[in-house]
Amino acid sequence: MNAKLIALLCGVVFGLGMMISGMVDPNNVLGFLTLSASWNPSLAFVMGGALAVFIPAYQWLIKPRVDASKTALTGQPLQLPANRQIDGKLLAGASLFGIGWGVAGICPGPGLTMLISGQAPVWVFFVSMLAAMFAYQRVIEPLSRATKPSA
Repeated sequence: MNAKLIALLCGVVFGLGMMISGMVDPNNVLGFLTLSASWNPSLAFVMGGALAVFIPAYQWLIKPRVDASKTALTGQPLQLPANRQIDGKLLAGASLFGIGWGVAGICPGPGLTMLISGQAPVWVFFVSMLAAMFAYQRVIEPLSRATKPSA
């Protein structure tokens, strides 16, 4: 089966799962991130359900391929990260991601799913996410390459 078709199918299943679980509703996400009397644990159950499926699938299907052939189930090469170091760049990016998620109540995956709703705040989120990715690619990444010491 065509790898792009598999990717599309996975994206559709992911989007449907986000919609069915209610995780495209920023109120559910913010309810989970707000530790108060009105705390909403539903996101924890969604993540727990995802891990209950992913962990066995990873152990039985993915990990043996990573260790042996370094190819995905589709036969394409796996693109594994070379950098395994926890550094300031990783911590800054994770912090910005978390702050954005907490302020907007929208995670990028469900945010893409929410685009079909046509709601203005979702489109503002999406355009802001694209602008940040563009800024990183055009400004921050070239600066970090320029300041790396040459070998």
